[in-house]
Amino acid sequence: MVSDADSGYDCGFLDEVITDGRVAHAESVCEQYASDASVHPEQLPDAVAWPAATEEVAAVLSAADERGVPVTPRSGGSGLEGSAIPSAGGIVLSTAEIEHVEVSPDDLQATVGAGVVYDDLNERLAPHGLRFAPGISSGDVATIGGMVATNASGFNAVRYGETRDHIRRLEVVTADGRVVECGSEVVKTSAGYSLTDLFVGSEGTLGVVTEATLGLVGIPEHRRAALVTFPSRVDASRAVADAIGSALVPGAIEFIDATSLKVINAYREDVTFAERPTLLIELHANNSGIEEDLAFAKAICEDHGMRSWESAPDGELDEIWQARRDKYPATRAYRQEWDIALVGDVVVPISRYPEIVDAVSQASDDLDLVTACVGHAGDGNLHFTPLVDPDDEAMVERAHELNDRVVQRAIELGGSATGEHGVGIGKRKFMEAEHGQALDLMRSVKETFDPNGILNPGKVLPDA
Repeated sequence: MVSDADSGYDCGFLDEVITDGRVAHAESVCEQYASDASVHPEQLPDAVAWPAATEEVAAVLSAADERGVPVTPRSGGSGLEGSAIPSAGGIVLSTAEIEHVEVSPDDLQATVGAGVVYDDLNERLAPHGLRFAPGISSGDVATIGGMVATNASGFNAVRYGETRDHIRRLEVVTADGRVVECGSEVVKTSAGYSLTDLFVGSEGTLGVVTEATLGLVGIPEHRRAALVTFPSRVDASRAVADAIGSALVPGAIEFIDATSLKVINAYREDVTFAERPTLLIELHANNSGIEEDLAFAKAICEDHGMRSWESAPDGELDEIWQARRDKYPATRAYRQEWDIALVGDVVVPISRYPEIVDAVSQASDDLDLVTACVGHAGDGNLHFTPLVDPDDEAMVERAHELNDRVVQRAIELGGSATGEHGVGIGKRKFMEAEHGQALDLMRSVKETFDPNGILNPGKVLPDA
């Protein structure tokens, strides 16, 4: 089993397994892979490896498993729950060099390497009139391997689903170096256990994904959007619940609270938004029926006391979405010498969305924190970012208390501790509350796939 992280591991064997200088032992290089985009404490690995093919991944894992050396898979490093932090030291195995792309337009699918960046893939697909649909805010750095590992999703999940919904086939390397093909290049199958679903969202604790065959969707011919303001966050979130309950299928519905719009206005000089609870509604279609859907969405918003409705022409949509993507850097820049304590990520049933939004607001007031909220409201997902003075330990503790309160409340409402960021380090402590006795089955699965415990130790499952 994996030994203590402070003891260090002899990873000299990597130089025989991977050539061409794609292994590093120097502390200056290892320091760059000691953390990810999360706020969780960094841990220095003993070595970093950049295999360029599945065979090299298999060789690294086989050799590491024989020696009991922990391996932390890593792709873009954009994770927000510490999934790519090498908590036990050992090897960081980067799949960033596995970048092949093969598009099959007639089958509406593409087979891609784990290191392919999401936005780059969609750029390759655009000439075929296709795209990989989940729509994530970190698409300029997040890779397909990382998306599979955390079952990532984003803006467009309400219409197109999460990463799991688009996986046809996976190539995975297990802890002992076996290369496993699971799934197939067809839309459906009922043959045997769905190992693809098991690996998706496992955060590299069961195997390392090296290749994925993805189902694609066509780029919609028509897009329409509107910015809609409301008297209160409760009115806005109730409008979302009614819209989804009415069988309207939007391309996206984003909830943005007044605090988020305030920090975005301060950050960007080219746009100014009304600082009220706001929904960004986008509709997709390939026919003229989109105008009727837009009118229907407006009527629902009117029923919930909307203050304003501002339609956005197709040509302005990218600029509006960029403003939404800027919410994170805008929050960080809002107050000098303050920073984001954490990026919250919970999901609840659509009907309970008003309650989870209110839970964040109530906790912020109780704990005297400035907390900006946005969310993929159409599928019940909410993100919150409390701002703190990093040097004020009590304030930082209050921010983590806010997170604990909101996550517990989400679980009580029938939701989940994480909608799309994964469990990683930060959400392990909530797994028992969410899954109960099912954790024993999860531990059995982990033991079967990784009996020596080398794959991404300290992630997903809490200690027994």
